[in-house]
Amino acid sequence: MELKDKRILVVGAGGLLGTSLVAKIMESGGEVVAADIDTSSLASRLKSIGVDVTQQALRLTTVDVTNEESVLALFDTVGDIDGAVNCTYPRSKSYGKHFFDVKLEDFNENVTLHLGSAFLFMQQCAVYFNKKKTPFSLVNISSIYGVVTPKFDVYEGTLMTMPVEYAAIKSAIIHLNKYVAKYVKDSRFRVNSVSPGGIYDSQPEVFCERYKSYTNGAGMLSVGSVLGAVSFLLGDGSTYMTGQNLVVDDGYCM
Repeated sequence: MELKDKRILVVGAGGLLGTSLVAKIMESGGEVVAADIDTSSLASRLKSIGVDVTQQALRLTTVDVTNEESVLALFDTVGDIDGAVNCTYPRSKSYGKHFFDVKLEDFNENVTLHLGSAFLFMQQCAVYFNKKKTPFSLVNISSIYGVVTPKFDVYEGTLMTMPVEYAAIKSAIIHLNKYVAKYVKDSRFRVNSVSPGGIYDSQPEVFCERYKSYTNGAGMLSVGSVLGAVSFLLGDGSTYMTGQNLVVDDGYCM
């Protein structure tokens, strides 16, 4: 099993991707510290996909990635870990407006919440590594829209849009991978990201059909189709990969 004997911290473990990733890591022989802002909700989500939350290979804990004290406390109590995955997606109530409707204060708030918390988590993973000096793999979740410009026509006829904050944040995360990996400059500390294409979550049919036309036939991805890339970056098969971004999109970016 590719993650046997590895202990991985997953933050945002109660989300769409995070929940399935917890199960995937455990199926691959690893142990998980699953962190989210609400452990009751986290436990319910994990149970709903068949995860036994009482098993020794799993520990549930709380964290608010937008709060520095909370993140520092997490790393003080996490114990020994071999890697971490940031699946969080913090955003404000104003998030998701069309470009001309986004106020500066709303843009700044969402960049602070999402990109700021990503910076904080990367920083504290590096601090952890500098204390332990044992191999550590950090995986961030970016997006195809951190790689290419949005195809705005896929949103026509829907209430959806591609938020400008999202594109700015996800592209910045890809560069932060390189910055942090180069700053720490130790082959044992790796920082990479996975950029998924659109993941199906009950989006309108018209959107899904238009999106599919830009792929090689798969269309919207399932959560499971992204997990293999994350597991690969956490495992020993990617030992010397760092500062990289793996795109999983069935050709959408081509």
